[in-house]
Amino acid sequence: MSNLTRMDKHRQAQLEEQRKRQEKQQKKQSFKSYKPKRQRGFFGKLVKALVILLVVLTVYCGIFYAKGYFSAKGDTSIQKTEVSAFNGLKSSNGVNVLLLGSDSRGEDRGRSDSIMVAHYDHKSKTPKLVSFMRDTYVGIPNSETGGVDYDKLNAAYSYGGPELVRQTLAQTFGLDIQYYAIVNFESFPQIIDTLAPRGLEINAEKDLEVDGVVVHQGVQRMDGTTALQYARFRKDEEGDFGRVRRQQQVMNALFKQGLSPKNFLRLPETVGKVQGYTASNIPVTFYASTGLSYLSGFAKPLEKLTIPVDGTWSNGYYDHAGSVLEIDESANSSAIQAFFNQ
Repeated sequence: MSNLTRMDKHRQAQLEEQRKRQEKQQKKQSFKSYKPKRQRGFFGKLVKALVILLVVLTVYCGIFYAKGYFSAKGDTSIQKTEVSAFNGLKSSNGVNVLLLGSDSRGEDRGRSDSIMVAHYDHKSKTPKLVSFMRDTYVGIPNSETGGVDYDKLNAAYSYGGPELVRQTLAQTFGLDIQYYAIVNFESFPQIIDTLAPRGLEINAEKDLEVDGVVVHQGVQRMDGTTALQYARFRKDEEGDFGRVRRQQQVMNALFKQGLSPKNFLRLPETVGKVQGYTASNIPVTFYASTGLSYLSGFAKPLEKLTIPVDGTWSNGYYDHAGSVLEIDESANSSAIQAFFNQ
């Protein structure tokens, strides 16, 4: 065999080997390129499913929010409170919301039956509630004289609505309050029954009766009407102190049981009713962000404080105000700040 023939065969063998290597390399590349396509297909479907779920939830929330809102707005049996102005100020250590329970009837604004400040720190996820005794004797700003008129704290609402209550709390305790919400007691049962239709589980302190509603001592599920009357009772030796403690008990049950993951689907309609029944400047986004903290389990249990704190007050009496609680303003201001910052 000639040298030329042998070289041709060697060359053909090299070309064949090169062809096989190229085919093998192409198969490897084809396999590698196929796997990412499967992954992209899976994640693409996952993203698509999440988008669809988000759209469905958004539509659901919108529909039921509107249902609750227009149901409340259309309820002519409950008087709506009108507020002219509220010059809220942001706090440096969280969001403060003034909560007022109004027992007004007819055209009379009435005095606020409950005065609370709800505090929420989005960083620590800690909700806190400060309850103020309504008979606390404080200086209420007088815009006409530029001074203050001393009276019971709950008189500030009658004289100038939530804005004057805000000014009074700011002057007396150094509290900056951004939002407010006025809940007419008549609407409270509808809100509770929407969020917790099976009732709130509460351990009643004692047997009591308010406006024909009888409550027996012990653990029980209270519907909205029963919870309201339980929280309003004050005709015993403790008076307003016991009433404030029971209000905090009801609020704690509302936070713990009402704002639980199992109640997620009821939350949009409840927020709608809250917005419809209450006079408030709280944006819907605040309800959404705070509610998600509870539903996701990130929020901590509700912490509570009553003002005045023990050892900082004494009983007093004035002809224009009646029986009052005279307080050490500095000590109670410090107690509030320590409570919010702890």
